[in-house]
Amino acid sequence: MKKRTDLALEVRESFPEDDVEIKGVELDEKTYLDGRIRLTTVAIKNEQGQEQMNKPMGNYITIEFTSKEKYDDKEEKEKTRKTAAEIIAQTIRKLAPDTCRVYLAAGLGNRFATPDALGPFVMDDICVNRHIQKYFKDLCGKNEQTLCALTPGVMGQTGMESGEILGGIIEKVKPGCLLVVDSLASRSINRLCRTIQITDTGICPGAGIGNNRNALNENELKIPVIAIGVPTVVDASTIVSECMENSLLREGYTMKQIDLFIRNFSDRSMGELFVTPKDIDEQIRDIGKIVARGINGFIAGGM
Repeated sequence: MKKRTDLALEVRESFPEDDVEIKGVELDEKTYLDGRIRLTTVAIKNEQGQEQMNKPMGNYITIEFTSKEKYDDKEEKEKTRKTAAEIIAQTIRKLAPDTCRVYLAAGLGNRFATPDALGPFVMDDICVNRHIQKYFKDLCGKNEQTLCALTPGVMGQTGMESGEILGGIIEKVKPGCLLVVDSLASRSINRLCRTIQITDTGICPGAGIGNNRNALNENELKIPVIAIGVPTVVDASTIVSECMENSLLREGYTMKQIDLFIRNFSDRSMGELFVTPKDIDEQIRDIGKIVARGINGFIAGGM
């Protein structure tokens, strides 16, 4: 059974454990705050790696919050947020083109469907300054980086693809790089609103839930695209298959037997059913503020 996910890390984890190395794919891992934050980089280096991972060549950096217990402590929570935001800023700085001075941020998704509202929520909290730089240069100090932003909505609201809207704005504003923020799909309930993926390969809106739209990448938009995403939903059939797999493993079945058993089930009975946390309103705003803080830190040149 195919397990839907937008996370390159989860695709890498889906390979057998004895596949320590996958040709064309490099893996690097670091931890922060005594392991409370895990930073994993999956680099797809060539066409062979691209074919095996079924993802475009490029860098996929994943920030995971591994501990939930200490979030109840106000000081520890702020320390974790600050560190995560710093990592986001550093990662964007690493992936962004050196010569870029004007950035365009786009918050994809539907503000009125909470699991899909990450993009609009993040745009609410970022600090745009292109207009200040344009009309009040003295107020910007030495910082030459400027940011402008928009929320293009979804096709059901505008009748236009996000790529069409962004393409027109890019042609007029002429930014040097596009920062796209969107909700993603994961195959693990433990990663919902607890994982941030940043990649320089762009994004295909809606791909995780089978609702593919025009890709937003450098090939289509003619400028570098950095995509920032947070998984907010899990495919219901994926949850079922994961639970069955774990149960059958405990019973002593081999992976080959489990795979054959699960393949006999069809996920058609569940249709296009996706699951999201019951407190998604709080969680998505919380992690959205971390993402916004990271983008603001990048534009400001520090935290």
